Amino acid sequence: MTIFTVRPMVTADLPAVLAVQASCYTEVLLESQAALASRLALSPATCWVADDPGHPGALAAYLFTHAWPEATLPPLDGVLDHGWRHGAAPDALTWFVHDMAVAPAGRGAGLAPRLYAAAQAAARAAGLRRSRLIAVQSAAPWWHRLGYVPVAAHTATAHAPKLASYGASAVLMERTLAD
Repeated sequence: MTIFTVRPMVTADLPAVLAVQASCYTEVLLESQAALASRLALSPATCWVADDPGHPGALAAYLFTHAWPEATLPPLDGVLDHGWRHGAAPDALTWFVHDMAVAPAGRGAGLAPRLYAAAQAAARAAGLRRSRLIAVQSAAPWWHRLGYVPVAAHTATAHAPKLASYGASAVLMERTLAD
């Protein structure tokens, strides 16, 4: 049995993240290193990776999450502006689960739940009590098992232009984080 180490992400992991991303997503969902680096810089405590022990320097999985104003959605492949953080009330923020991918080498090893649990603990420690994400590539049923449900139709409609950039089958989902 392969033992995968789950740990906080660091900037040096970004090239390996891009390799995992390329193995998991269609071209329309690929994001630049600059966009992903801005998410890591926004919330290093809630971004995690799993090392691939069979290939030193490679990753088996990654997860990017961060606090975000609940009234908006972050752009796909956009460099995030961090200026909104100053003076943002915690109750106006959501824990946004931006991107999780598991490379073929890590599939079936339970890495996604491990990464999610580590990031969720950090988000809760930061005082975040609600979460949102955009499920892509038919992942909505997996997220539903973690308690996420599609947002109300009127909320999804308000976010339709930005949501469309994530692909035709993208689903905006949310949940409350248990105490």
